[in-house]
Amino acid sequence: MNTTAPSTVPGTVPPSGQRTPAAGADSAGTGTALHATGVHRQFGSGLGAVRAVNGVDLQIQRGEIVALLGPNGAGKTTFLDLVLGFTAPTSGSLTVLGMPPKQAVLEGRVGAVLQTGGLLSDLTVKETMSMVAACQPRHIPVEAALERAGAAQIAGRKVRKCSGGEQQRLRFALALLTEPDLLLLDEPTAGMDVRARKEFWETMQAEAERGRTVVFATHFLQEASDFADRIVLMRAGRKVVDGPVDEVLDTGHRTVSCVWDGPGTPEEVAVKLGLPDAVARQNGRVRFTAQDTDRLAGFLLSAGLAHDLTIAAASLDEVFLDLTSDDATEGTLT
Repeated sequence: MNTTAPSTVPGTVPPSGQRTPAAGADSAGTGTALHATGVHRQFGSGLGAVRAVNGVDLQIQRGEIVALLGPNGAGKTTFLDLVLGFTAPTSGSLTVLGMPPKQAVLEGRVGAVLQTGGLLSDLTVKETMSMVAACQPRHIPVEAALERAGAAQIAGRKVRKCSGGEQQRLRFALALLTEPDLLLLDEPTAGMDVRARKEFWETMQAEAERGRTVVFATHFLQEASDFADRIVLMRAGRKVVDGPVDEVLDTGHRTVSCVWDGPGTPEEVAVKLGLPDAVARQNGRVRFTAQDTDRLAGFLLSAGLAHDLTIAAASLDEVFLDLTSDDATEGTLT
């Protein structure tokens, strides 16, 4: 039995995913997966106009894993639609792998895992894969894509009988068919339980180690913390924060929990310190929220106002809420 696959098979790309740079891609784009400058996307006009994406500047290098975060209506999905060429910017410039988004998609260099749509319920998983593969000028074997996506065991199952998580794995396998350089994931683990999410991200990390760029939008903040190199946080169509995960988490306010001794009330002291809304009480303890908790704790101790102090970092949820508040401003962490 011959176990050696030919190096080139018509209609396929090598499993390594190595490609010759696409014609038309400029040399400046060889290290850049995505470059957006002043990108706006407006729907409607006049008083009823909605700016879903409002002046976003963003550059993502090849091989990065970037989490796109933000509340509902932040503009995440619209921005991904722009990157996929589903719609065009109202103004500004956007290139993907050094070329227009539609060209990158047509050349099979961009793969996407979207939340809904695109699946025919009466086909099996493998039939769906084969049908889509037949429309691609180049692709890896269907079986290989299913295996890498962790969907090989459901190949014979009808799509309508697949769980939400299994359908997401099918979408992931479809995205891998052309060995894309850039993977875009919109809420990729929606419908998955905890174990399925863990297995999915283990698979995704393996793909990233192949040199693929991964950009994913998620509501699971822990996913962003665990799997991304960098966080881009959006609010009301704008980029609020852009930086490495640990630096983004450090922007959150920290807390000082203590047993209050007085004199005076914690609220009175907080007002004097310029922290009028920073006091909470829980289980007989007082909690102050502040940016410089070391300085605050030192003051409380030296003034004899409190004892049994503990300092804690803000939770991921608290950081998210803080950064997406109306007072947040756009910035890049350095």
